[in-house]
Amino acid sequence: DVQLVESGGGSLQSGGSLRLSCVASGFTVNAYYMAWFRQAPEKGREFLAAVRPDRTTHYPDSKKGRFTISRDNDKNTLYLETDSLIPEDTATYYCAADPQALFQLRQPLYRYWGQGTQVTVAS
Repeated sequence: DVQLVESGGGSLQSGGSLRLSCVASGFTVNAYYMAWFRQAPEKGREFLAAVRPDRTTHYPDSKKGRFTISRDNDKNTLYLETDSLIPEDTATYYCAADPQALFQLRQPLYRYWGQGTQVTVAS
């Protein structure tokens, strides 16, 4: 079975850094399209970053330079990092995976999703 398990969230300070991990099982991360989204209370799911099997990365224009997506094929793990947290980053962060991604990578249409990890940023 395919599983995605996020970790690394918690209560953090504004200006601090964040590194989220998403451990995958049931498939290999370098063969799938992988992405990070987040969802704040009463808001839709927001695209943050994606990486293709060929390692090409994609970011929304509004997030370029703030977040970095990467993967470790040996650990079968996806990462999301930032070093400039602001209170508006408070949300539940999800990783997602899809074997084909026959859609625009910024759309929340991935086949598999993790359970999410909560990030709360205090001012």
